[in-house]
Amino acid sequence: MSEKVGFVGLGNMGGPMARNLLKAGVKLVVHDLDPRKVQALAEAGADVAASASAVAKETTRSICMVETTAQAEAVIAGETGFSRGASAGHIAICMSTVDPFKLRELAARLAENGIALIDAPVSGGIKGASDGSLSIIVGGDKAVYEKCLDLFNAMGGNIFHAGGLGNGIAMKLINNMLLQVTTVAVAEGLVMGAKAGLDLQQLFEMLKVSSGDSFALRMRGGRMLSRDFSPSGTVDISYKDQELETAFAKQLGVPVLLANVSQQVYQMARAAGLNKQEGSAVVKVYENLTGVSLDPGEKS
Repeated sequence: MSEKVGFVGLGNMGGPMARNLLKAGVKLVVHDLDPRKVQALAEAGADVAASASAVAKETTRSICMVETTAQAEAVIAGETGFSRGASAGHIAICMSTVDPFKLRELAARLAENGIALIDAPVSGGIKGASDGSLSIIVGGDKAVYEKCLDLFNAMGGNIFHAGGLGNGIAMKLINNMLLQVTTVAVAEGLVMGAKAGLDLQQLFEMLKVSSGDSFALRMRGGRMLSRDFSPSGTVDISYKDQELETAFAKQLGVPVLLANVSQQVYQMARAAGLNKQEGSAVVKVYENLTGVSLDPGEKS
């Protein structure tokens, strides 16, 4: 592969994703505000550029993997964004979970200069990013999607083309909404079990083989019991996604009662200083309210 591909945003997800592209033989040009992250990718074989616009100038396809809508807008169409360095025919790939309506606005602006934009948010967490098993949900022109399949296959194990631009993010928001709502339900159930004096490990094992089972139970419930709140998908990121979910639902005219209620639980967790802990840390809100802990050796 002779062409170069750009990658901006080398955080907990972007870093491993970029490494998988390098392993697949993709020639990468990378940029991040954190020089340590850039250095790590440079040592792995990537070229380095001083800005997103410089990345786009050296490449034919550029990936944006940042946290917020504002950050994505800056990377894609800001003063030092992709649009400032890209030539006609360039493909910008937004793999961040952002506002789909804003992304459509950006696409219209880029199209004026012959630059294509597609959305390709991911699901699967740091593990999926590291082992290349992410689900990648793509929205945008099918011909453009097909031109990027080599990159998606290098980073993910389940690739979906969801239709028009923004549809990938729409699907991702629904997926995240279900996980976040269920995480809060799992926290309530486990704390109820602790308050009732149940054997929590037995409760957990029973739920896994009964109708209360879910991905949230196995992943987030397991973290709650093991007290593993190390950063992955943080409380802050979950709250940000819920802001996107509820705003998107409002624009569609769809009531999302549980998403709004669960968002307040995440807000309570943020107010308690749990911002950078993994999303399962919302259980601490309930532990503090009830005076129990899921860890018998830990005081609430």
